[in-house]
Amino acid sequence: MKIEIITTPNEALEETGFGTLKACQSILNSIKKIGHIVDITICKTLNDLEKVKLRKPDLVLLAVKYLEIQDGENIYLSKYFEENRINFSGSFRESLKFDSDKVLAKSYIKSKGVNTANYFTAIPGEYKRVYDLPVRFPLFLKPIDAANGNGIDDLSFVNNFKEFETKVASLYERFAMPILAEEYLDGPEFTTAIIKKTDGELLVAALEVVPIESKNGLRILGEKAKQDDKEILKQIEDPKLKESIIKLAIDVFIDLDIRDFGRIDIKTNKNGICFFMEANLVPGMTYGSSYFPKAFEIEHSLDYDSVIKLIVDEGLSRVIQVIEPVIEYVEIDCSIEKKVEVV
Repeated sequence: MKIEIITTPNEALEETGFGTLKACQSILNSIKKIGHIVDITICKTLNDLEKVKLRKPDLVLLAVKYLEIQDGENIYLSKYFEENRINFSGSFRESLKFDSDKVLAKSYIKSKGVNTANYFTAIPGEYKRVYDLPVRFPLFLKPIDAANGNGIDDLSFVNNFKEFETKVASLYERFAMPILAEEYLDGPEFTTAIIKKTDGELLVAALEVVPIESKNGLRILGEKAKQDDKEILKQIEDPKLKESIIKLAIDVFIDLDIRDFGRIDIKTNKNGICFFMEANLVPGMTYGSSYFPKAFEIEHSLDYDSVIKLIVDEGLSRVIQVIEPVIEYVEIDCSIEKKVEVV
């Protein structure tokens, strides 16, 4: 089978994706071991995508969600390849909206009866007094669409109106969009990786994420913590809690109509009640560090190559196998009778 890993010059993107070119190279190496023909294609323009379309690969693995066009509208790769009838990995454009917009995801999941922390959005100057805030302190502030902990640090945890105004202003200056303000949940944080297998079964790996303790005693999984890669991933010891986390993650996976794979982040309060935090539908695939492959390694003893094979196998299961009929010609009484054997 012919496979292309589609990425962009994505180092500047603050949305989710498989990672840098190094991560794509690791995926390529894994696919080569399976025996497929595979290349990495770095797309910079629409013309680059058109060339992929003409090559008609059996599967394109989308390492990013969109191609950023300067002074133009971004091209969402899943939509482009769907419209051009090219088989692609991951979710459709409609589901990917929930990855890009945390508020949209929380609102939709809440409408389905799934727990999520109370929240609101804010821009500088929108709220004049502490009494105007829809949710009480403490609050946790972050951008509505940034990934990899971008914009999150110890100052994201706010206890009063002055801290709230300062953090909203700094985030708005950097990201130029409304800021998500959530009720602060004081329990542990969890991540749940899910892959749909070719037999329809969901393979689930749920782990606790333990960030290093900061100066003020908080454990915040922010931008610097993720860059330093010092957080600990560990198995969930409480079987009832683990069951609750897996159930919530599967509910979200189904409710958001996620296809192939995804990672669902969950947090608890001090009473152990689980809350949906966000969905990552193009999870990091960096060898040795990204949560998604490591979750399957820790929980199911699957190495990196095995995880990539599961993703590839599910994508290729959509390829229609066209088997040419076997045609035999038998000479009978100087005439030719054509027999068609259906295979």
